[in-house]
Amino acid sequence: MMSTFVEVVSRTALKERVEQLGAEISADLKGEVPVMVGVLHGSVVFLADLVRAMSIDLEVEFLSLTRFGHDGQIGIAMDIAEALEGRHVVLVEDIVDTGLTLASMRRLLEVRNPATIRTVTLLDKAPRRIVEVDLEYRGFEVGDEFLLGYGLDWKGHYRNVSSLWAVMDLEVLQADPLAFARHLGISPEV
Repeated sequence: MMSTFVEVVSRTALKERVEQLGAEISADLKGEVPVMVGVLHGSVVFLADLVRAMSIDLEVEFLSLTRFGHDGQIGIAMDIAEALEGRHVVLVEDIVDTGLTLASMRRLLEVRNPATIRTVTLLDKAPRRIVEVDLEYRGFEVGDEFLLGYGLDWKGHYRNVSSLWAVMDLEVLQADPLAFARHLGISPEV
């Protein structure tokens, strides 16, 4: 019988890949001071490790989005404080699947006339893509499973788990939100 929770990317593999991404972005933007824009809340863990892996000066900003309406349009819940005109912007995403949110974010930022917009995502669910989007940097391509850990959550919980886990039977987690905590052997007092 397969476990409900399967580790898909280890802590070591995450650390190594994030360091590689940091080095790539640093090399590509050498001599520039990019604005690293973390998309809240899922990207926080990835962003923190990524900027520590970078060897160039940079600034960090955050953007929080909200969805409204049946057509999934997005709005800005928390905007970037820094002006982006003429700046090199790197959008930092935890996961890209359909591409709809990322395409909307890029359009929202393009009107601010940055010099460039690049995207780095930790996880790419390419088979789910509906809209083609530019992903200049990607950590891992993953399947369609629901993922937890390293910033990804279930109702705000489990972002602090240091590796990535696939939930093979989402009904188990829906019926018992503490099942993953017990699987990991951590305090189930969520």
